[in-house]
Amino acid sequence: MEISVAQIAALVNGVVEGDTSIKINNYSKIEEGKEGCLTFLANPKYEQYIYETEASVVLVSKDFVPSKPLKTTLLRVDNPYATIAQLLNMVGAMQQQRRGIENPVYVAEGVVLPENIYLGAFSYISKGATIGENVKIYPQCYIGDDVVIGDNVILYPGVKVYHGCKIGNNCILHSGVVVGGDGFGFAPENGAYKKIAQIGNVIIEDDVEIGANTTLDRATMGSTIVKKGAKLDNLVQIAHNVEVGEHTVIAAQAGIAGSAKIGKHNSIGGQCGFAGHIVVGDNNQFGAQSGIPKSVSDNNILMGYPAVKHVDFARQVANVKNLNRTNAEISALKKEIENLKKIIENK
Repeated sequence: MEISVAQIAALVNGVVEGDTSIKINNYSKIEEGKEGCLTFLANPKYEQYIYETEASVVLVSKDFVPSKPLKTTLLRVDNPYATIAQLLNMVGAMQQQRRGIENPVYVAEGVVLPENIYLGAFSYISKGATIGENVKIYPQCYIGDDVVIGDNVILYPGVKVYHGCKIGNNCILHSGVVVGGDGFGFAPENGAYKKIAQIGNVIIEDDVEIGANTTLDRATMGSTIVKKGAKLDNLVQIAHNVEVGEHTVIAAQAGIAGSAKIGKHNSIGGQCGFAGHIVVGDNNQFGAQSGIPKSVSDNNILMGYPAVKHVDFARQVANVKNLNRTNAEISALKKEIENLKKIIENK
């Protein structure tokens, strides 16, 4: 779909500098811009590309002052990054305009589907399920018994939601997500492990997005909870009875062990590991591959294993880098001591 830069300016309350009749049919990164593309400059590190980009239009801030002549049209806005996000969301929404029920699907007797649903082929809706308005369930999804799904939810292909789990409004679950699989619960007995029934559920509150192939285990008893606004990347493991706080973000391959409580507004880097039964406060940042074996208070920046404050971690890294020099100095000192001993013995 083509749209003129003048129309875009009206949508985002921007000011055009250049040809207002230019048509936009795609979006790109500034260093990969082609004719017909709209791109943006939000980070000064990329300013060099604005003078050579082939993109037809570049979003810039209202106070941007070029240091060289430009061959592209500028669209000045208050916040280029927020504006490109707004435009991409609009494009994404238009691409997701799916409605209707494909065949074949299975919908259990008694389940009421809203008129504005999209239900992809080979989907399975079990008995007692409740589906909200404007929900999109892509092909090969499974919705278990008594599952509750709120309004404006998107389940991409292959999502599995086990029995009794609840998903709030405005949530997005990407392909391969499993909600409500059994927690890793086994009791040692006579040298073997006996399975403990997991009879709880998973509750996902409003405005949560969960990346591909992430797993959220059901609680042993009670609920595993992902609270409002949390964002989970691909390949994240949330164990039984975990609580993830509001607006916490978790990057790929992180794992949170059973019954850990993670506070709100935390930022968790990729491949972090959290021990079970700990409590993590609010507003913390955890560097990638950090290991968190014990509870953490509020407002920390932690890195390493075991995780320490980032200043201490930087000192540790510096010490490791200096090990060869330190070893050489120690060896030299040993030689000096041996020489001094010989001198003393010969007197």
